Parts: sequence; structure tokens; C-alpha cells
Amino acid sequence: MKFLEIKDLSVSDLKKKRTSLSDDLFQARIKNSIGQLSNPIEIRDLRRDIAKINTAIVKKVAR
Repeated sequence: MKFLEIKDLSVSDLKKKRTSLSDDLFQARIKNSIGQLSNPIEIRDLRRDIAKINTAIVKKVAR
């Protein structure tokens, strides 16, 4: 997910997306712990996407 895709969303949409990605991250961590996750790099990508969304939220609130 690119930051350019994220920066145009509203704060409420960003919070919904962050919640969704957090749930996905939790599921990926569970699958990784029991050996069912085929691509462990997915965890890193989810964490980075959540960080990008957090950054966008902070920038929007600071305005």
C-alpha cells in the first residue's frame, strides 16, 4: 500500500482501515505461530501499512 493511496482518505476511514489491518496482523501472527502462514513477510508488510496509516492520521489531526 502506497502512502499516496492513504493520504486522501478521511480520518474515520483511516481508523477503520487501521482496525482491519490490526485484525489481519493478529490472524497472520497466529497462523505464523502454528506454521500455517505461507509468506511470513506478510507480517512485516502489515506492520508497515499500519505505521503508514498512523502517520497519515497524525498529519491530518495536526492540521
